[in-house]
This record gives sequence, structure tokens and C-alpha cells, in this order.
Amino acid sequence: MVDPIPSITLPPAHHPEQEGEWLRQNLHRWLDQEFLPEPINLTIAQRAAQIYVRQRMEDENDLGALVIAIISEMQAFDFSQSFYSEFAVANAVSDILLDSLGIDRCCGQ
Repeated sequence: MVDPIPSITLPPAHHPEQEGEWLRQNLHRWLDQEFLPEPINLTIAQRAAQIYVRQRMEDENDLGALVIAIISEMQAFDFSQSFYSEFAVANAVSDILLDSLGIDRCCGQ
């Protein structure tokens, strides 16, 4: 039988606004580097960081729950001027956070 993948818990947020600004900057950089730098990328990064900060202020520390929140709330975002979707954005946020925690995200490890 296959063991379930354990959840990843972020440390408690002591300064969620600072975390959000850090995430906004890193996500914006990722969006610009992954495809073409577009003005909409800043708006996407700002919105995802806003969702993240609110979730963290509500004491959400589970990475999976944060990803689901970003996907759910970004569904209302107009991605028509972008190469991205709510799923790509949430996955990028997850990767950025995992990297910051020093967790290898390759090959399910």
C-alpha cells in the first residue's frame, strides 16, 4: 500500500505582510522569467500575495490549503491577457515556498 504524502506545514506567520511582499516579488520575477514579461504579471503577483497574506493572517499554515485557496480565489481573476491560469500561479507559489523552506520538490521527494 502506498503511504499518503505528508502535509507540509509552514512556520507560523509573525509578519504576514512582509511574507506577502516577499512572495509578490518572487512570484512576479518567476512569472516574468517563465514566459514573457507582461504588465499583467505584476497584477497577478499582487493578487496571489493578497490571498496568501489573508490566509496567513487567518492562521493557515498548511501549504496544501494555501494552494487550494489561491486556486479558488484566482478563478475569478481575468487571465485573458496572460499565459497563466490560477493553477499555474498556485503551483508557482507552492514551488517558491518549498524552495524557501529548503524542501526538494523534485520527483515527489
